Amino acid sequence: MAPERPISRPRIRTMTKARIYQPTKTAMQSGRARTQQWVLEYDTADSRFVEPLMGWTGAAGTLGQLTLKFDSKEEAVAYADKKGITYEIEEPQARKLNRRAYADNFSYTRIR
Repeated sequence: MAPERPISRPRIRTMTKARIYQPTKTAMQSGRARTQQWVLEYDTADSRFVEPLMGWTGAAGTLGQLTLKFDSKEEAVAYADKKGITYEIEEPQARKLNRRAYADNFSYTRIR
């Protein structure tokens, strides 16, 4: 009878830290249409390595490619708590609105 081999179990990788943030608008767009959702991204900086032959940067896992989008910050936090993910919340910066009238461009007292 053959000796029993131990059952190999897949290694359960502990979830790395995630960050929850609201994306900023890109420089290529003037509107803020795609900035209202909240994003949960995994921080995988510790699992990156430089491949010795070609010098390419690789990663040990695919978590860095995963981006989850939520309609609110509370939904993202609830998901992270439910899955046992440690997270850090980055609050969006308040926008400074500079309201002025179009006629101000043609004002006599405008500094040139």
